[in-house]
Amino acid sequence: MPAVSIGLPVFNGEKYLPHALDTLLGQTFSDFELIISDNASTDRTEQICLEYQGRDSRIIYHRQNENKGAAVNYNSVFQLSRAKYFKWAAADDMCGPEMLEQCVSILDSHPDAVLCYPKTNIIDEYGHVIRSYDDQWELSSPEPAERFCILLRHLRECNAVFGLIRSDVLARTPLIGNYISSDSCLLAELSLHGRFHELPERLFYRREHPEASSVDRSIDKQLEFFDPTLSNKIVLQQWRRLWERLRSVWRVPIPLQSRIMLTGRLAKYLVRRRVMYTKELVYAIKKLSRRTFLGITPASKERVKR
Repeated sequence: MPAVSIGLPVFNGEKYLPHALDTLLGQTFSDFELIISDNASTDRTEQICLEYQGRDSRIIYHRQNENKGAAVNYNSVFQLSRAKYFKWAAADDMCGPEMLEQCVSILDSHPDAVLCYPKTNIIDEYGHVIRSYDDQWELSSPEPAERFCILLRHLRECNAVFGLIRSDVLARTPLIGNYISSDSCLLAELSLHGRFHELPERLFYRREHPEASSVDRSIDKQLEFFDPTLSNKIVLQQWRRLWERLRSVWRVPIPLQSRIMLTGRLAKYLVRRRVMYTKELVYAIKKLSRRTFLGITPASKERVKR
């Protein structure tokens, strides 16, 4: 049984995948399994994975029979994992050689910490550091409600989701949902379970490049990335995230007083952002009305294409 499971979901990642694999296999902490879930790639991803698997017995390669979207693929690698600690890895990012060693040391010595992650450097398509990124979180408070509020107040990028997580805690969450920014909701729920520990070293290198899934921010493209079955469907992303955060507050075993307080905070957030939530509702109603009037459904659109 390895001490750490690394899950690497990938789709058409041939350009940067070898660099990601090299930095993971070159970690100073070597007691891990590396589970790769290939989302039915059509490029050289499968060949690359099989080549690396032939050279390193720690690699377990799994291929989906069709592209099921990022949410299913991210969750698949965790469901296939066996270790006490788990880490997601992206096929286009890189890790410093001591990342695992330092994260394992922290989680071993701090039983109240559920997640350990390093500071981040942003790199370009050539691997050059273009800027540093800081979360500005301080999630070491013993109070779950305080950690939850701090995270939501300062949440921008979700780099911490690529840190090292306690598997038993992660298993009690809904994992990655099939909606935009579901990783932010996962981090919020994890903050209710325990403390986050940030390493002072910049050992995570997040790559920004033209082919990244985050480049096209359109709702349709982002939905298709998370779940292809949602393409062209009417969704309420802002409302979904608010609902999932509320569910987390009432799902995680925290004091009733904290639950009530956080429910009130989320209600106040809804009131403050009421214009944004109203616009999303109005947009969805208009889109539904237009489709109903014209007799257009996702199925009929597919028939027209054929």
